[in-house]
Parts: sequence; structure tokens; C-alpha cells
Amino acid sequence: MSPDNPHILIVDDEQEIRELLSRFLEKHGCRTSMAADGRTMEKALSDSGIDLVVLDIMMPGEDGLVLCRKLRSYSNLPVIMLTAMSEETDRIVGLEMGADDYLTKPFSPRELLARIKAVLRRTHSLPDNPRQSSDQDKSLVRFDRWQLDLHKRELLDEEGITLSLSTAEFDLLQAFIEHPQRVLSRDQLLDLARGRNAQLFDRSIDTLVSRLRRKLEHDPKSPQLIKTIWGGGYSFSVDVEYV
Repeated sequence: MSPDNPHILIVDDEQEIRELLSRFLEKHGCRTSMAADGRTMEKALSDSGIDLVVLDIMMPGEDGLVLCRKLRSYSNLPVIMLTAMSEETDRIVGLEMGADDYLTKPFSPRELLARIKAVLRRTHSLPDNPRQSSDQDKSLVRFDRWQLDLHKRELLDEEGITLSLSTAEFDLLQAFIEHPQRVLSRDQLLDLARGRNAQLFDRSIDTLVSRLRRKLEHDPKSPQLIKTIWGGGYSFSVDVEYV
């Protein structure tokens, strides 16, 4: 993808909205494709190198929530959902399905462009997972005095005792483990932890880090595993071993 010329797929059953957004985005340096339903959306995704999907929730047949869930089953392509102002439930469910952002109708095309740029900036700045190919099938991870079972989503101490983790805590810990010794910003952690679900969306990364420190660190007030990098974010500062 050229950062100055991203390819945006606009999925909306209203032709007037599709064309309006397409003209505006192309005027501001984007390439666009359009789809009126799930079938044409899937064809566009397979035929073209799409960088981001703008996806309306309210569509006949398969709605945007269903399409977002389908897309998330095989792709991490960024998604911005368009929702009706009054449908807060749809916005929350959309984030749970894996949308990266949402915009409520009516909205300014200029605001949509700003959201597109912000999401692309954030997602393309994410660090690669350094996990080696030989480790791909290994489900146990050791660090410090802990062992994490990625398949069972269980954390065990050195005596084999299971420590309870919430879904949000596990997702954040897994994000740290997959990127050890790296400085990760709060936005990066939110995305790496698939943070656009209700639990991580409603709770700040700082709060979740504090909860993990209370469970993992010998002294949470002087953390050695999850270190704060002032002005940068956090770093998981211990070695990780897949077994």
C-alpha cells in the first residue's frame, strides 16, 4: 500500500452514499472500489488489493455485523463501520466483531477521511510478531516464573497452580508475550490485543496493565516484567520461551 494512495472499499446499499464517498475520497488521494452487498464485497476483496473497508451496518440480507465477523475469520484488514446515531448496541457489537473504528450517521466525509488516515497509520505501525516458524505449533510459553497455555488460555505459576485471568487480561498478556523487549504504545497494545471488543474498549490499557502487574510481579510497585516507558508506552522486559 502507498500511504498516500490507499485503496478503500466502500460497502453500502445506498448508491448515493457510495458515490458521494467515492468522489470525496478520490479527490483527496485515495483509490476506491464500491460494493452494495456482501457478495460484491467479497468479490472486490478477492480481485483488488484493498487497504481498508468502510462498512455500513444497516444493509438488506447480510448486514454489516455479519460481514465484519466473516471478514475477521480470515483477515485483519482494517474496518470502519458506519452506524445509525441511535443504535449504540450496534456500535458496541461492531467493535466486538473486530471493527477498528466506527462513525455515526450523519457524518462529514472529511471526518471519515481523518478516521481512515488514523486507522491506517495505527495498523501499519504495528510491529511484526517475532515468533519463529518453528514455534507456531507450540502452545506453552514460559517467562519468569510463569507458564501460559495459549490453547487453554491458562496461566500457571511455578507450582502448577492456575491463576485466573479475565479475557481482557489474557489478550493483553498474549500481546506482550508475542512482542517481548519491544516498546509498545497504548494504541498498539489495544490493536495487538484485538482491543476493539467490549472489555478492552471500555477499560484503559493502563488499568489492565496495573491488574496484570498485581498478578504477575513480585512487587507491583517496582515492576520488572511489564515496564513503563515514559512517553512511549510499555515493554515486556523478560525473555520468552515456547515449549
